[in-house]
Amino acid sequence: MFYKSDLRGVVNSMGLVFGDIGTSPIYTLTVIFLLTRPTEDHILGVLSLIIWTLIILVSMEYAWLAMSLGKKGEGGTIVLKEILLPLLKSGRNVSLITILAYIGTSFLIGDGVITPAISILSAVEGIRIISGLENTGQGTLMLIASIIAIGLFSLQKKGSDKIAWAFGPIMVVWFLALSISGIASIFYTPGVLKAINPYYAIDFLSSNGLVGFFVLSEVTLCCTGGEALYADMGHLGREPILKAWRLIFFALVFNYLGQGAFLIRNPASKNILFEMINHQAQILYVPFLILSIIATIIASQAMISGVFSIVYQGITTRIIPMLKIDYTSGELKSQIYISTINWMLLISVLYMIFIFKESSRLAAAYGLAVTGTMAITGMLMTSIFYHKKNISKTIISLFITFIDLVFLLSNTYKIPHGGYWSVIIAAVVFTLIIIYTSGQKRLYELMKPTKFENFLEKYNKVYATENKISGTALFFSRDITRIPQYISHIMFKNNIIYENNIFISMVKHDDPFGVESSFTKELAKGLRVFEIKMGYMEVVDVEQILKKEGIYEKTIFYGIEDIITNNIIWKVFSIIKKLSPSFVQFYKLPPEELHGVMTRFEM
Repeated sequence: MFYKSDLRGVVNSMGLVFGDIGTSPIYTLTVIFLLTRPTEDHILGVLSLIIWTLIILVSMEYAWLAMSLGKKGEGGTIVLKEILLPLLKSGRNVSLITILAYIGTSFLIGDGVITPAISILSAVEGIRIISGLENTGQGTLMLIASIIAIGLFSLQKKGSDKIAWAFGPIMVVWFLALSISGIASIFYTPGVLKAINPYYAIDFLSSNGLVGFFVLSEVTLCCTGGEALYADMGHLGREPILKAWRLIFFALVFNYLGQGAFLIRNPASKNILFEMINHQAQILYVPFLILSIIATIIASQAMISGVFSIVYQGITTRIIPMLKIDYTSGELKSQIYISTINWMLLISVLYMIFIFKESSRLAAAYGLAVTGTMAITGMLMTSIFYHKKNISKTIISLFITFIDLVFLLSNTYKIPHGGYWSVIIAAVVFTLIIIYTSGQKRLYELMKPTKFENFLEKYNKVYATENKISGTALFFSRDITRIPQYISHIMFKNNIIYENNIFISMVKHDDPFGVESSFTKELAKGLRVFEIKMGYMEVVDVEQILKKEGIYEKTIFYGIEDIITNNIIWKVFSIIKKLSPSFVQFYKLPPEELHGVMTRFEM
């Protein structure tokens, strides 16, 4: 039975998850038939490839296999890594899986730059089909696309939850329009339904050799955004996404078949979807064009929110530096805004629009990062199923990973045609992750923390003999068994000791969500530990937790690392540390109570 709450979940999923894959019909077939002639055999072969790509890479890889894996309903590359690491015995395997997860995360961010550029530009190009606007210059179209992109990114700070309620219903109308237009076109050329048979896909690849293999790189465009099913699972839940996908799958298949049928009848067509709609109902063309532009804006919004989520996962799992985060919704914790990422994305998107100029040229660069992410997801899933001794899923997952790798290999053809941009962006992100994680590890080795027993001995002496400052002081320490240098400096070198001293220890769970906080036993007179245990994706308000426990501090001490180095890599790490907010700024603790204590380290 389909309840009202199910319907709401399905509609929300359509708006927040399926924007990218849902707007792929605007450009996919148009781009493919720039590479190959639109003969009936070729059209049937390409349609068959598209249908079976949607079945294997989206329905099987993501909707079935990946979505069966999750932690407290949360999904994504980092979650797969967190599930897999406890199953591994070898340290070498742990390093390999960690690197793969970093590459997957980098590819997703690299892909995120091209999605808004190609989606918005391809929809805006539909203006040329309006009677009287056929000769609109590409520069004008680029300007319109840029204004839309600037508007979209400028609104991010206000949060999308105020308008998100409208996303779902608009996308429902979009998918209905795709379905109806596709079915109407199939009605005139029913022979196109033969493309459902995988024979036509296999025949196309075997008959066209190398060209057929390169066509695969453009077929990838039909499943871009498929990874969002799994990555966004935590926001909406597994069931609504799966129910929505069943409906969207048929809407997409009907539309692709309809476009193929239209192309068989009109082989000279250059912008297939828009020409098909204009041919079917000219009076409805302008409303459809406006709807397609809104749908691409919604697709871009979903991508931006997705990148914010990926970056936040990276921050909380300590692979990405702490960046200033604003929470744009009082109700939805997932609604966050990261200004640094937002403006970097906007600059990159505008750069893509003005470098590539046309959506067909952007498509030549698009898909490489997607297939890279899908291949890594396949590898991680196969490894999880293998270690969990689920033989049937291991074999199926291995087969799908092979298909992913074939698509990835075909997409390497795009590297010289602009695909290098998504590789460059992903490489920059990956390099920064590696420098940051390696730097943090090296810095921790240099910190020479005091063993707790030694610290306690000195503390008891100082507490008994020195004058104490009235009130409570808080000290942040990740590991209570090893006391950071800055705490020893404050208490033993500067003889600053308060009546009440509380060590705040923040510990990450293996699970994505959940927050627990409590005092552990009193360590010594005037010295206690307050422990906050939280999921690695949890957004916590530390100040609120402290007040709830009746902790009203006078001062908050924290450590600042000053890095001296001649090594170029550690210089980059030092710059990252200087530019990113400190731990206490990230958790928005009251600035008037903060006292940073600097310690110099030579790396």
